[in-house]
Amino acid sequence: MKIKTRALGALLGIIAFGVFANGAVAADRPYTEGGVIDVAAIRTEPGMFEEYMKYVAGPYKQLMEEQKKAGIILDWSVYTVTPQGPDDPDFYLITTYKNMAALDGLDEKTDPSAEKVFGSMDKSIAAAVDREKIRKLMGSQLIRELVIK
Repeated sequence: MKIKTRALGALLGIIAFGVFANGAVAADRPYTEGGVIDVAAIRTEPGMFEEYMKYVAGPYKQLMEEQKKAGIILDWSVYTVTPQGPDDPDFYLITTYKNMAALDGLDEKTDPSAEKVFGSMDKSIAAAVDREKIRKLMGSQLIRELVIK
């Protein structure tokens, strides 16, 4: 019985050492985790760039400003690029969040803003369907900033 107790105590000691050692290593990292950026790649349909810009300058801008005012996002921006081929985006929509935790429950946080801008969730969904006629979402990527100490 004493051998089992000693073995269990030794095992717990090794585990505790490992946990504390990992914590010490984490504290020695030369960076901290910063904000999270969502980069959405968009390709406008031929001849629809200006039409899409009307949406971005109108409802999209209102939506992003509402979310910024509510503290859901830190910032947003729009970039255009020259596509290298037919499958490349010509537009990037950038949204910056404080951290990964800001993405938890994001729909519940952003639905009120969408309802305010579009009038209702049904109208917001209909507007999203209509946008597919003038642009295609090529994909999106989350990028986390690492702040060097």
